[in-house]
Amino acid sequence: MTDKKESFIEAVKIVFYLIAIIWLIEIVNLLTGHAFYQWGILPRNIDGLPGIIIHPFIHGSLQHTILNSLPLLILGSFVALEGRAAFVKTTIFIVLVGGLLLWLMGRSSYHIGASLLVFGYFGFILSKAFYTKTIRSILVAIITIFMYGGIVYGLVPLDNRVSWEGHLFGLIAGVLSGRGLMKMPN
Repeated sequence: MTDKKESFIEAVKIVFYLIAIIWLIEIVNLLTGHAFYQWGILPRNIDGLPGIIIHPFIHGSLQHTILNSLPLLILGSFVALEGRAAFVKTTIFIVLVGGLLLWLMGRSSYHIGASLLVFGYFGFILSKAFYTKTIRSILVAIITIFMYGGIVYGLVPLDNRVSWEGHLFGLIAGVLSGRGLMKMPN
């Protein structure tokens, strides 16, 4: 097996582990009446700072967890095509930068869920295709748009229970990560 293929398989395993952790936390959260929401991002509040790291693991309901799991798996696997090191760097960058932007500029409400990461992966995939213009990156971007292009409606503030700001800042962080990855050594 080639090093690139092994790296991809390792990165996909990380995606599975990430989703498994989300589900384990959701089960405990469900048993506690979804009391974990208070560990989400609370913008411009010192107590909300830990939420920058924790928020992708906490969801408001079983349905919320289900809705984030499949796109996280598929888009995360597309990002994993870059290899384990790039996947980990991209994920950390999206969570930290997107989360910090959300903490700085989001509305004053708890923000939870992995959708910031889903939107970040979406932005990364499109950004990478735009900047590298390789056949593989363009094909992955086309498949991504075909499968998940409709998520851009999540950027519209239609429902006050949905963190459209988290979606927006995740997308921005993903685009920045896709641009920056072209300059980072693996």
